[in-house]
Amino acid sequence: ATDVANAVLDGSDAILLGAETLRGSYPVETITTVGRICAEAEKVFNHDLYFKKALKCSEEPMSHLESIASSAVRAAIKVKASIIICFTSSGRAARLLAKYRPTMPVISVVIPRLKTNQLRWTFSGAFEARQSLIVRGIFAMLADPRHPAEFTSDTDETILKVALDHGKASGFIRPHDRVVVFQKVGDASVVKIIELED
Repeated sequence: ATDVANAVLDGSDAILLGAETLRGSYPVETITTVGRICAEAEKVFNHDLYFKKALKCSEEPMSHLESIASSAVRAAIKVKASIIICFTSSGRAARLLAKYRPTMPVISVVIPRLKTNQLRWTFSGAFEARQSLIVRGIFAMLADPRHPAEFTSDTDETILKVALDHGKASGFIRPHDRVVVFQKVGDASVVKIIELED
């Protein structure tokens, strides 16, 4: 139990249960117990201290994307946002947000990219969305493939509405909550704060 709790307090994204943990007649109960231990450890996790340590340990100078990601997490904490929504095509931006352990969940909206090998067309994005599921605090969703990775403000608003609806359906967002949106518009990374209505 202390190993599991310490893994959470050390900032682990996931816990892999070994054979000695799952051996026996009650594997479901074992996983349930480990889940409860993780939930209790999360309650005492010092997010503010972890955020400061992560900033201190970051490379100098910080990359443009990481600088904006850390600022988005700080803004979300300061305005008491209920969720951070991140538009990404590779998942990297969402992972950078999660690196700073925000107190609120991150919905990673993976924007598919259209690819071709001259014989057929395919969309990327499903793999990137699945990879994000292992990272603590990220809830990945795949955007509609009809919207290209370089989207206009109309498709931006459509995808944002879908993400907000997903957050409401998941119970993360309630009326009058604040939401931080982290996205790339052209060559610029943008953080915006939205206050929801009814």
